Amino acid sequence: MAEHGIDHGSDSALRDLVLVVDSETDVDPDVLDRSVRQLRAELKDLDVESIVPLAAEKAPPDAKGVDPSSLGGLLITLPATGGVVTVLIETVRDWLARHAAARRISVTIDGDTIVLETSSAQERTALVDAYLRRHEVN
Repeated sequence: MAEHGIDHGSDSALRDLVLVVDSETDVDPDVLDRSVRQLRAELKDLDVESIVPLAAEKAPPDAKGVDPSSLGGLLITLPATGGVVTVLIETVRDWLARHAAARRISVTIDGDTIVLETSSAQERTALVDAYLRRHEVN
């Protein structure tokens, strides 16, 4: 995550995760912004070091509005051990199921991305389990 990462120095016990909420095209940017802030508040209750919004690209002077996709990015720094990634993914899945403004959420760790979206519970479970096996450190 060099492009979005935070220099943790020699503290290899921390890792960065980039989370991006993708909305339906007709969602009001204010609604999406409120939803992402609610997700951020829920994630702050977890054992994470920090959560910061990803900087949106500056809009051109003649732009008519904000790109909604730029509102939904978060950089999350969390412990590399202790099951925090699993809990975070479960929290994101639960949040996604409750928010109609969000169409899907992508989670990226070390360049590996999983896209969570509306699908059957069985499909989501299999996808998430495979992703977590690749990134959970015990």
